[in-house]
Amino acid sequence: RVSAEPGPSQGPSTSSPTRSFLSRNLLLVGLASLLTDMSTEMVYPILPLFLTATLGASPRVLGLIEGIVEATASLTRVMSGWISDVMGKRKPFAVGGYALSVLGKLSLYLAASWPLVLGGRVLDRFGKGIRTAPRDALLAESVPENQRGRAFGFHKAMDTLGAVLGVICAYLLIRAGQSELRTVLVWSLAPAALAVVVLCFLRETGQGRHAASKRPRVKLSDAWHRAPSRLRLFYLIVFLFALGGSSNQFLLLRARGMGFSDADTILLYLVYNLTYLVFSYPAGKLSDRIGRAPLLIAGYFIYAVSYAGFALVDHLPASSTSIWLLFAIYGCYIGLTDGVEKALVSDMSPSDARATFLGLHATITALGLFPASLIAGWLYDSVSPSAAFMFGSACALVAGVLAVVFLRQPRGAA
Repeated sequence: RVSAEPGPSQGPSTSSPTRSFLSRNLLLVGLASLLTDMSTEMVYPILPLFLTATLGASPRVLGLIEGIVEATASLTRVMSGWISDVMGKRKPFAVGGYALSVLGKLSLYLAASWPLVLGGRVLDRFGKGIRTAPRDALLAESVPENQRGRAFGFHKAMDTLGAVLGVICAYLLIRAGQSELRTVLVWSLAPAALAVVVLCFLRETGQGRHAASKRPRVKLSDAWHRAPSRLRLFYLIVFLFALGGSSNQFLLLRARGMGFSDADTILLYLVYNLTYLVFSYPAGKLSDRIGRAPLLIAGYFIYAVSYAGFALVDHLPASSTSIWLLFAIYGCYIGLTDGVEKALVSDMSPSDARATFLGLHATITALGLFPASLIAGWLYDSVSPSAAFMFGSACALVAGVLAVVFLRQPRGAA
């Protein structure tokens, strides 16, 4: 068992009890994330079908694409966070990152083969890598410390609401007979561009500039060694979990392989996003009261159960019905963990290097997802779909056990 670090790792402060967590920046970032995810999720559930059915790519190619995409993002996340800390600015990285995602979707529109799809996805994720850590640091600095969980939960709820709207739009387009990917991409560009406009109204909090004036305490090359010991331990658990966290596109491919139509596959993805939406804000708010670790641990075990279910769904009674339930269970996992995990990293990070350590968290996650998608693609293609999902379930189970042993905290700690 590891005791809490002094200072920021002790958990949320009880200061500023009357200040609302719904700050201007949080609302603007939430709206921008809603619009961007609406755009992304109009395209994302169609991509595996487009790659395999239209372009003739194999599941192994799908794994290669998703692995390269995550590796690209990992190279930028910690770097952009560190530069943001040095400059004391968050807004330029957020606006620029979202703008690059628009260009990535435009590149997908021009793609005629899977290598060009790869190029568009890389550009889109490169933008995500640039914006993520500075944006999350801005969110953490825009609300009282004792309300970070609900702030990140609200952001993830807005993000997921956009995903729900995007999936519904994609479904309606396909049901209307307009299943050509480029038709969907044209419609997806409008909300993505509007998100960039919304972010132009963000305001710097001044906290990053104040810390930068004192010179950053953490050099980029020394970020791992300067991280609090408990945060380093959490990074290792996150990396192990990420090794089993292959791309969601394999879930869609699994459904397609079981005979689901393109439209029904998109509806399955909608069920996942609706469950994610329902749990995101309550989970963040609850983590402010009982701590982050219990929710993360529960999420890891739920992930293990859902992936084991995807592995064995062929052998379950009423397998076609069971897969709807599995997508809902999987959405429960992400709702419990996504925003809460970022809030935990924010709690354990020193204020003058918050974006650096949030970026390092995102980088470590992406470094795990790179081999995860490659391994899943190889297992799916060369062994069986069940083998790919059992591997992910095993990694999540081990990560959950380690989290129980090392991340437990007294009631009320973060």
